[in-house]
Amino acid sequence: MKTPYTLLGVTEQATDTQIKQAYLQKVRDSPPDRDQALFQQIQKAFETIKDAKSRLAYALFTIPAADFNALLSLAFRTEEPGKPLRADDFMSLLSAGLDDQTILAAIPYKKS
Repeated sequence: MKTPYTLLGVTEQATDTQIKQAYLQKVRDSPPDRDQALFQQIQKAFETIKDAKSRLAYALFTIPAADFNALLSLAFRTEEPGKPLRADDFMSLLSAGLDDQTILAAIPYKKS
């Protein structure tokens, strides 16, 4: 999911004026009669970060979306690139508890 900053094309350090100018440009480029869904996203993004108080609330109360593909590839990383994860290793990972020893035993790696 895009953040309001990326949707409007501004940085997190942008001023109120820069954010408003970016919003107006996006509205000109995507008016509601052309693409209603995109227009609503742009409008919501602007309302979310339009002033310092709104940006602070966004920073404090918004949980970033997790990139599950990156988490999975990190969890299934092996020491030998290209070597697929075996089914029994995968099942061990799924049944692993929260203690470190069980997780380490489930992940195939070479001991140095």
